[in-house]
Amino acid sequence: MQDEHAKRMIRVTADGVARFFRSVRIGVMISLDYKFSLWGVDEDSSEWTEKASLVHRRSAERILSGCLKNGGLYIKLGQGLVSFNHLLPKEYLETLEVLQDRALASRKGEVEQLFLEDFGISPREMFREFDEEPIAAASLAQVHKAVTHDGVKVAVKVQYIDLRDRFAGDIRTLEMLLSFIEWMHPKFGFGWVLADMKGTLAQELDFENEGRNGERCSNDLKDLKYIHVPCIHWDKTSKRVLTAEFIDGCKISDKKSILKMGLTLPDVHRKLVECFAFQLFHTGFVHADPHPGNVFVRKGQDGKAQLVLLDHGLYDYLNSRDRIRLCHLYKAIISRDEDMMKCYSLQLGVTDYKIFCEILLQRPVTRSTVHLPSRMTEKDLEYMRVMAQQHFDKIMAVLKHMPRPMLLIIRNLNTIRSIGKLHDHPVDRFTIMAHCAISGALKSDEPGSFVVFRGVKLAWHEFLLDCSLWSEKLISWISIVCFRLYLRVLGCFRDIPNWGDISQIMQKHQERLEKI
Repeated sequence: MQDEHAKRMIRVTADGVARFFRSVRIGVMISLDYKFSLWGVDEDSSEWTEKASLVHRRSAERILSGCLKNGGLYIKLGQGLVSFNHLLPKEYLETLEVLQDRALASRKGEVEQLFLEDFGISPREMFREFDEEPIAAASLAQVHKAVTHDGVKVAVKVQYIDLRDRFAGDIRTLEMLLSFIEWMHPKFGFGWVLADMKGTLAQELDFENEGRNGERCSNDLKDLKYIHVPCIHWDKTSKRVLTAEFIDGCKISDKKSILKMGLTLPDVHRKLVECFAFQLFHTGFVHADPHPGNVFVRKGQDGKAQLVLLDHGLYDYLNSRDRIRLCHLYKAIISRDEDMMKCYSLQLGVTDYKIFCEILLQRPVTRSTVHLPSRMTEKDLEYMRVMAQQHFDKIMAVLKHMPRPMLLIIRNLNTIRSIGKLHDHPVDRFTIMAHCAISGALKSDEPGSFVVFRGVKLAWHEFLLDCSLWSEKLISWISIVCFRLYLRVLGCFRDIPNWGDISQIMQKHQERLEKI
């Protein structure tokens, strides 16, 4: 066993040198490409936009190639980049999207070697049945189906054997590269992001920590009966092996399978939003990687959708003080109270409250209604693209000054939004989250006050929010009815306007009503 470990360390060292030089070459090529391709070009010109798009594409392809060849931590960080689509140009997102489905492949015998190192026995001795062919694979581990000697079906998550050995070297390489890029391009300083996430990434390699996170999540969400977290088999778990209850179900992105089970997308998505809004506004202990592969759907005992939360390796904790401030900030955004937005943004360490709020919502904050549509118009999308391009330095400043856990929380919010887009936005995500933020803020206010008093206060604030939303819907409905009556009156006098203009007006009002 010691001989095998020594051989692996020699291979890890040799591969590490190759990854180092490959990474340096790619980093230098990208940096020089940006430096000289855009040299002397006005950033506000169409020429800069065209040239920048080409450089973005070339750079993204180089990063993709490097991630696939280096594997492991590089794929994980590449996947992380894709989740920050409020910052990266679309060329990066389109190119790096393939990393979401890429993973390492274990060499023959590595799984057995890892079991021998961690447990002193092979997987076939530990389990009555063990499928050597993995049923799923990710950037850090692969999952095997097994059956215990008691006849219980389990999922066995096995880490790639050399990841912990190569972690420190890969982190040092990335730190050096980011320092070089920051020196060449001061505006694009991402070194602080890696410094903050280094500890989090190290925790993700500890599967015992993942098991504890899962149990804490299960306890936090015990009142949400439609949420299930797989039970951990601790006697068959180590820092590199996690054995948990086997789950039959489908990914939350698999609309066809969800409908085939007789479930509805609105019910599924409402439960998804409620679950993570509860984590964010009530507990502060937030699952930071809820991509579709980590959220399964199955039919519960009540015949409705039950969500199963998987992969609890990446979490972050928002302390009680900042969590309450975030609740109040979200309330202020929904109620369009700019003074309160500014106040609570400052309390969270951010001076540019408008950009901060737009990063949280992933849409423009300024609007004429209380209601926030889940779908963005082309005008909204263009506004967000321009903001990301022209105010990149301001966005970076906001990300740098807000509480560190917020970085992964924003990733969570962005992933939930992406799943909603896959489901064609079947529920009003912002209103669901607003109700949860209101209850989270009031639940934490005045801890010594009577429960009944807090309940009345909560009901009153939620009533005010609902009244605002319904009044807008009523006004829009009345305006459509009045407009139709107006057209009938004009028709009686044969003085009806051009039908094309009428259609545009009617469509505009109808769309506005549907959004509300």
